[in-house]
Amino acid sequence: MLAHPVSDFLSNSAALCDAVLRLRGAALAEELGRIARSVLNSPDGRYLPADHAAGPADRAADPEHSLSQDVQFDEQCFGRFVVSGRAGYSETDRQHLASLASVAASVLQVHSLAQRSTHAYVQVEAQLQHQSQILDQIHESVLTMDLSGFITSWNKGAERLFGYSSVEAVGRNILFLYEDEDMSFHDAFVEQGGRLMEVRRKKKSGEIFWASLSLSPLCDMHDRSIGLIAYLTDITERKLAEERIHHLAYYDALTNLPNRTLLTKLVDQALTVAQRSKLHGCVLFIDLNRFKMINDTLGRQIGDELLRDVAQRFRSVLRDQDLVARLGGDEFAVGLFDISQHYEASMVAHKLLAALSAPFLIGGHDLRVGGSIGISVYPQDGADAETLLRLADIAMYRAKQGGGDADGDHVAFYSQDMNQGMQERMRIESGLRHALGNGQLLLHYQPKFSIASGKIIGAEALVRWLHPERGLVPPAEFIPLAEATGLVVQVGEWVLEAACAQAQQWKQAGLPPIRLAVNVSAREFTSALPGRVQETLVRYELEPTWLELEITESTLMHNIDRVIGIMDRITALGVTLSLDDFGTGYSSLSYLKRFPIDTLKIDRSFTTGIPSDANDCAIASTIISIAQQLKHKVIAEGVETVEQLAFLKSSGCDEVQGYLFARPLTAEAFEQALRENWQQGQGGQVA
Repeated sequence: MLAHPVSDFLSNSAALCDAVLRLRGAALAEELGRIARSVLNSPDGRYLPADHAAGPADRAADPEHSLSQDVQFDEQCFGRFVVSGRAGYSETDRQHLASLASVAASVLQVHSLAQRSTHAYVQVEAQLQHQSQILDQIHESVLTMDLSGFITSWNKGAERLFGYSSVEAVGRNILFLYEDEDMSFHDAFVEQGGRLMEVRRKKKSGEIFWASLSLSPLCDMHDRSIGLIAYLTDITERKLAEERIHHLAYYDALTNLPNRTLLTKLVDQALTVAQRSKLHGCVLFIDLNRFKMINDTLGRQIGDELLRDVAQRFRSVLRDQDLVARLGGDEFAVGLFDISQHYEASMVAHKLLAALSAPFLIGGHDLRVGGSIGISVYPQDGADAETLLRLADIAMYRAKQGGGDADGDHVAFYSQDMNQGMQERMRIESGLRHALGNGQLLLHYQPKFSIASGKIIGAEALVRWLHPERGLVPPAEFIPLAEATGLVVQVGEWVLEAACAQAQQWKQAGLPPIRLAVNVSAREFTSALPGRVQETLVRYELEPTWLELEITESTLMHNIDRVIGIMDRITALGVTLSLDDFGTGYSSLSYLKRFPIDTLKIDRSFTTGIPSDANDCAIASTIISIAQQLKHKVIAEGVETVEQLAFLKSSGCDEVQGYLFARPLTAEAFEQALRENWQQGQGGQVA
């Protein structure tokens, strides 16, 4: 019996492993048999695979002249080694053959597992490739992204839809496809998925399109959300079709204005907002005069063009938030909802009629049309769109009948009380315009007194309207109307001019300079104001110390930097500024320190309750304290009692004006009062 060195056994084991890896079938069996012959030093040795049907010669009948050993791992049998042809096989030989069988079984087991894994991998790879082909062949765009929105896969449908290849898209954040939309991922949206929506997206070419987007959660093997699956379909054609259908359903084809259906919906929505905000709402029903005659005479084509031009003019004189619609034929409607007083609707109505006053040049024809307008008011006349439209229609016919001239321009409210009020306001507005050009306005002057010296140190110029029939018209009747109509600018220009002219007369009469305070409205406070003030002073050869401008808080609360710039230009002229009605507006103390003002004026609403009302006393004292800290003078208006004066004096107020001292005076009366005041003992104090 030959010894079998360990090195020989290892060499044969390596050969066995190599054979299992390289060979298959009969070649593998032949090589394993050769290895068995080598290990046992036998002339005959074979490997019989498990599926080999063993014949009589394959069975080892004589244990002394042959050996056999099953190649088995656990319960799986791969085959059998059979060696023979040598006399006297020992127990050592049997152990060597058993060791070889054990190594062969282990290698064949590992190889079997590797083959099954490789086969499974190939199957999975084939399945994935199959699924990828399916995704690429479907028309819908499919992409996946992680929880942060970074794209992890991108199918051929997405390439066709967006124009980006998968190489260009994968790894980028989904936001690069967005167009003016919310660019945030909402937790509920990401976690729940299943959201179906219509969105706007951007292609590689820059084209914007509509897409139907469905999102579903992408989960791992433990059902934890790891991202999203997005399905997108181009729906641009459908959206355009829907928009065309919507436009046909809700817009007038001729003028492109909303039709009656859309008007009704929008008016009802606006009324809901007006109700919450406690605002007025108005509906204006407009019927064109002389349109039927033009349409019948010149034909429908000219009539249609005229209606388009009318619609354009109406739109041009209305605010963006106002609603104008064509109801049909030559009838239009306007909805006004952001208004605080119903009489503003009559002003808009006359603007609409004024827009029709210029001739329409169409097809070589010089055409003129007018209109009749009926107005209904929310909530007095009705609380819904249909009711307001119906009542405005009734008011429109009333306007046509009440005007006498069937072709004239007329306006009427549905409510008779409102009609009377509108007529009165129109009469006042017309009269005020006439008064501006015909010398009916005049100035009265309310003296301002220094508490310390008792001297008249200035006066507030107050405009008055001397009507030839009604006499003096109270300012409360025409000043608010002037502000609403814009006439306050012309009135303000007149007041500045008249005050400077009067100051020139007093200067020439030898009176010492006093500050004449002129009120400036918010409409006047523009970049042109400093130049106008300077020109007026130069024209009347007046020193700036003669003039003071009183500005209300509301003037200062829009575009602060622009306002301060205008104020700086005024004070650079030497003209002082006074902040009127301080405490009644919304001025911020942080801005107050930046305003180049000289005086704070305590509003009469706070003076009235002094000294009995603790709140009024506290407010007045606070205003005086603030002014002192900011180095401003303080004047209180509306002082009517000695008790009010005593409180203001003890609180440190500098100046006063009010009925306790003098009512507003004519220029002659004020000049006389001024001379008498200065002729009194110098240094006298206001008691």
